Amino acid sequence: MNPQLMSPSLKKTNSNLSVSPQDQPKLINEVRKAIEKHASIDKFKQKLGDEYSRCLSDQSISRYLRARNWNVKKAEKMLEASLIWRMNYKPEEIRWEHVAAEAETGKLYRSSFLDKQGRSVLVMRPRCQNSKSTRAQIKYLVYCMENAIFHLPPEQEQMVWLIDFHGFSMSNISLKTTKETARILQDHYPERLGLAILYNPPKFFEPFWKVVKPFLEPKTTSKVKFIYADDPNTKSYMESMFYVDKLESSFGGKNVAKFDIRIYTQRMKDDDGKRLASHNGESSASTSIVTGGASTGSEFNHANTYSDSDDEKTKDVNEENMLAEAQKIATSDGGGTGARIEQ
Repeated sequence: MNPQLMSPSLKKTNSNLSVSPQDQPKLINEVRKAIEKHASIDKFKQKLGDEYSRCLSDQSISRYLRARNWNVKKAEKMLEASLIWRMNYKPEEIRWEHVAAEAETGKLYRSSFLDKQGRSVLVMRPRCQNSKSTRAQIKYLVYCMENAIFHLPPEQEQMVWLIDFHGFSMSNISLKTTKETARILQDHYPERLGLAILYNPPKFFEPFWKVVKPFLEPKTTSKVKFIYADDPNTKSYMESMFYVDKLESSFGGKNVAKFDIRIYTQRMKDDDGKRLASHNGESSASTSIVTGGASTGSEFNHANTYSDSDDEKTKDVNEENMLAEAQKIATSDGGGTGARIEQ
């Protein structure tokens, strides 16, 4: 990899690193060589097909190195774990029909617009939660991530999350699902988050944030921004990040269109077709799964509906305590409207 030919997305992440652009190609190659010497390398290549090459691209390895502060050993271990996860979970084979039920309420979707930096935008509305299954929610999350990544322009690697807290209550969230979400995103989608905007979070969200924050890496929490509609600086900030005519009105924009599951379903089905076309070089076994054929040897069949185990249905004691604390705050100050949460 020629340092002079590095993509803008690699160059612009170096400002807070001690590793020079000239040294980065060497570290990237060290990680790649270490993975290629792995005992399971043949299995990786066979099971992952074209995904293996994408996972070992310069940009991909660079993300893992940045996530581990350019420590080759740690980045190698992290990437190895992701290869194993992708080999077993097969995220690229999840299709719309496997997750459509999770998407019905518009709780999470890829917006039709990009931010001003060309990043995909994922919109989340916790109040629209319609599922108790952690497994089903994570599967839909992974589908959304793969879809958002597919739509990133070549010069961009990261995405933006817009989280709308209007109508939010503590019954909308699960600590277990939140922790698993953080684990999946941090372990297998490193350096994909560019910015997370929490829009109008109520005061009673604060205890939950305090419980969740320790599970997030400092790099992740530094990208989380609390935004309030009544803050005089919010309008200028949102206008600096998004094109107002495309930004949804619930985030201060001029776009009054509402989420329509029928339109979104067609978009996702079209996307699935495009993603399938881009994976034409994969093995016939993989294609069989994607097109609805029989699957052999896969630990996960995405067409199946998962049933939650008993432990999934049992709330953690810490979650109960957190919910109780949040409920006290909610009832003591009328829901905490207007109050600010310390980041």
